[in-house]
Amino acid sequence: MLSRKNKLLLFKLLSLFSVVRGYNVLIITLAQYLASIYILAPDWPLRKVVLDINLFLIVTASALVIAAGYIINNFYDAEKDLINKPTKSMLDRLVSQKFKLTTYFVLNFVSIVAASYISFKAVVFFSAYIFGIWIYSHKLKRIPLVGNLVSATLAISPFFVVFVYYKNFEPVIFVHAIFLFLLILSREMIKDLENLAGDIAQNYKTFAVVYGVSKAKLLIGCLLLFTMIPAYLLIHDFKVGYMYLYFYLCIGLILAVLVLLFRGTSKKQYVYMHNLLKLIIVLGVFSILLIDVDLVLNRVI
Repeated sequence: MLSRKNKLLLFKLLSLFSVVRGYNVLIITLAQYLASIYILAPDWPLRKVVLDINLFLIVTASALVIAAGYIINNFYDAEKDLINKPTKSMLDRLVSQKFKLTTYFVLNFVSIVAASYISFKAVVFFSAYIFGIWIYSHKLKRIPLVGNLVSATLAISPFFVVFVYYKNFEPVIFVHAIFLFLLILSREMIKDLENLAGDIAQNYKTFAVVYGVSKAKLLIGCLLLFTMIPAYLLIHDFKVGYMYLYFYLCIGLILAVLVLLFRGTSKKQYVYMHNLLKLIIVLGVFSILLIDVDLVLNRVI
């Protein structure tokens, strides 16, 4: 039986995990490793990729900066989240704002130390990444469409640094990146519909607030349709192994989101659409294994 003090500590740890979106950080970390093994360096022995200290430091620095980014975003959105996410906000508030900020600075500092062991260019990249997340959380997210574009760009940046590290500039990499970017951008704009009440109350000038829900839905619909173009190209013009099954599933799920989008009017429906797009992204991480099943089963250690 846990004592009251231990229970409080456990809840605070859960609160911190919630603030840094630990589950998202874990998924991104896994995605970076799988992309490295099966897309960016498919000809390298598995041991060489997994035990590459530079890749480990890149992934570690990325995870720390992303976790810190969620903290600073939570800090600036505290009042808005009380309206949009009251239950989550109650959990998040178990950790003081002072402790959150202290953790934010510590995580960023450690990430720069990790980057310094890679190269000076890595230090510059991660310093710029930290600044980008801060300026997005502080200012840019309040600007119509700019905030969404910056958020989507920041979300794919950890993959950019990995593919630059491997110097793999094959066209298939860029098509994958465009597909992911459009999915994330669509999801970010649906989140704006989901959080409309809090955005209006806190004077956030999102696209939906400034131009209205109908125009926001039209733009999201166009983005989702554009997402099908790279999905189609990856099925028909590139060798993606059995991952083509994932892209067929994506097209079906995107069509379902489109139908729901133009019929949806409630926050609950927008949350459902948001979660569907999130499911597509998470499934995409694990479907990387389908690119070469033989590689999964028989790769040389």
